[in-house]
Amino acid sequence: MGVASSMWEHIQNPVLYALPVFFVFIAVEAVMYAIETQREAKDAAGADATSSWASRIRYSAIDTRTSLTMGLGALGFMLLFKTLTLMLFVLVSVYLAPWHIPTNTWWSWVLLFVVVDVSWYCNHRFSHRVRIGWAAHQAHHSSEYFNFGTALRQKWNPWSEAVFWLPLPAMGFEPWTIYVSFGANLVYQFFSHTETVGALPRPIEFLFNTPSHHRVHHGSDPEYLDKNYGGILIIWDRMFGTFQKEMHTPTYGLTTPVDTYNVLALQYREYGNIIADLRRSTCWRDRFGYVFAPPGWTPSAATRPPSAGDEHSAVVSAQGQ
Repeated sequence: MGVASSMWEHIQNPVLYALPVFFVFIAVEAVMYAIETQREAKDAAGADATSSWASRIRYSAIDTRTSLTMGLGALGFMLLFKTLTLMLFVLVSVYLAPWHIPTNTWWSWVLLFVVVDVSWYCNHRFSHRVRIGWAAHQAHHSSEYFNFGTALRQKWNPWSEAVFWLPLPAMGFEPWTIYVSFGANLVYQFFSHTETVGALPRPIEFLFNTPSHHRVHHGSDPEYLDKNYGGILIIWDRMFGTFQKEMHTPTYGLTTPVDTYNVLALQYREYGNIIADLRRSTCWRDRFGYVFAPPGWTPSAATRPPSAGDEHSAVVSAQGQ
């Protein structure tokens, strides 16, 4: 009982402690945008102010409320996720790990930081390129705004993370340290969801996932799709060919707007679309494709001779990452 209590103390989500900071940054950013918009509107009186960067509306009350609702709900689902995965990770750690990496050394935490970050990259890429993963993750990309509020628009279906974390306890990392490191990773990512920060010095832009890089990730423009999956580090994208530099202000949201603020629809509608496609399917090959192929896959696109742009068009039709 004492061991279990101690472990639960260790896996308290760092995001919980960061929530007050998140809300302060959301409020400050919203006020900054409002002041800047009013100032530019005044300066551009009689002129075309709609093209200015600051004159765009960057906060919507209903959109932000939806994001906050999804974020608070995600905390509850994350607690359930921890409860279930903790038992599995402890079993893997105790019975399968050939050794146990110490938790009281600086190098073990640096190593864990890198391993968790590359695991995040793999899971994030999976969540965009495999439809069943995208069904959960697309909720985060459903907003047509990009601000600190959008960062809290989280999925309620974190099942795929367990798959990509499972090797970590087998490698010898203590289960509670995985939760702590991942929570810290999410805290960092919150601050990448803003337009108030431009390009940072080149060494930082080269190594880290910055607001500029993450704006690209949330863009639905063709040149921005399926790019910049990194969590804290952007070097994985540079290494694996998924990096894209920000060239212009992105168009945020999905390529097909969701046109709803219904939280349940935002979280689960794509699962319903998968079920509908499976019911229409007449062979197992098509059923497999509807679940595990990239978003936008169709049997007709898979069977006809390929033409230039087919793969990209299929993705664009379904997602706007």
